[in-house]
Amino acid sequence: MPELPEVETTRRKIEPLLRGQIITAVRHEPSHRYQGTQAAVGRRVKGLTRRGKYLMLQLAAPGAAESEPHDLELIVHLGMTGGFRLEPGKHTRVTLETGAGALHFDDPRRFGKMVVVRPGEYAGMPTLSGMGPEPLSEDFREDEFVARAATAGAVKPWLLSQKPVSGVGNIYADEALWHARIHPAQTALNADEASRLYRAVREVMAQAVEAGGSSLGNGEGNYRQHDGEQGGFQGRHQAYGRAGQPCARCGTPIAKIVLGQRGTHFCPQCQVVR
Repeated sequence: MPELPEVETTRRKIEPLLRGQIITAVRHEPSHRYQGTQAAVGRRVKGLTRRGKYLMLQLAAPGAAESEPHDLELIVHLGMTGGFRLEPGKHTRVTLETGAGALHFDDPRRFGKMVVVRPGEYAGMPTLSGMGPEPLSEDFREDEFVARAATAGAVKPWLLSQKPVSGVGNIYADEALWHARIHPAQTALNADEASRLYRAVREVMAQAVEAGGSSLGNGEGNYRQHDGEQGGFQGRHQAYGRAGQPCARCGTPIAKIVLGQRGTHFCPQCQVVR
């Protein structure tokens, strides 16, 4: 957490607060997790984009024409527990100040990151520079996915690598594999399996984005938006977090194993290793 649906929801919610604003200050504790942030001060936010689980604030000189490309990007990775808030709290790590007010980045477990770079200069961020296509874009092609899946190792870790498709994390990998009826440890998917998984990834991600992502529990690291609103997709989970509960298809209790050092949920009746 957060994964693509949560990050995309964050982008949509905070973009109206930042677009067109000039960043007047960036305040944070000394940390290697926040690099080059002072370069953002005095810059105008042209817009917010997203790549996988990364937010990108497009920064330009205040007097630059709207038609001119931005020349800096403030890259934000929310980590496991990061999120923006309207008010500072005990876990506030970074504060972005603009003429319209301030946004505070809260991160109880301190895994979030921010760095200012030139557009496309992502060599220091190997996950970002090497990730696959966006799951809801035209670049995510079924034929290419099917071809790559034929030689893949265990399918869930393969999805989590971000190389076949971007933005899929632990929650949505479990959900997509349940919908596709594929065991998380299955290797070398055949064409039918890979096609089912391709469609499941697209459908699950589209539904999760529409629902505003998933909020799990009520702890301090629970995902929510800057205005306190939680996601709504957790009520539609069929596998993730449902260990011991009946499968919605067959009634068999959902199982939980550890695969690739990640808790993994699946139906042992509907999802079997071929």
